[in-house]
Amino acid sequence: MYIESVVDIAVPRPHVWSVLMDVERWSDWTPTVTRAERLDEGPLYVDSRTRITQPKIPPAIWHVTELDETRGVFTWVARSPGVVTTASHLIAESPRGTRATLSVEFSGFASILAVRLFGKLTEEYVDTEAESLMRWCETPHPLSRVL
Repeated sequence: MYIESVVDIAVPRPHVWSVLMDVERWSDWTPTVTRAERLDEGPLYVDSRTRITQPKIPPAIWHVTELDETRGVFTWVARSPGVVTTASHLIAESPRGTRATLSVEFSGFASILAVRLFGKLTEEYVDTEAESLMRWCETPHPLSRVL
């Protein structure tokens, strides 16, 4: 199962990228993440890990598999018995400022079960995350690191 949500954000691409890269603060801007805990030091990099806790979903450790600021791509993978969950974040310039494409894909022999258990909820979460990212990025914050 492949799920995708696309949203246009009225801010420059570097700002959206900085919000996505600050994964430990995701719970500040989206209700779909209650906690994000980096398991490695420093900024995100390929092979770095983050434990994500979400409502109604077991906590998962996400391993970064692709990270390219120039192309605006950030992908990570969570594995559980028989299921590989791949979440991708793609940001590109758009007439409005930035277009963010968020996607999740389930694969593996037990992915059918994962889709039955979490598919509808995952669809809701991806849509919520895209909308929340847009609202957060477009709202001025007094302590913003960028803008």
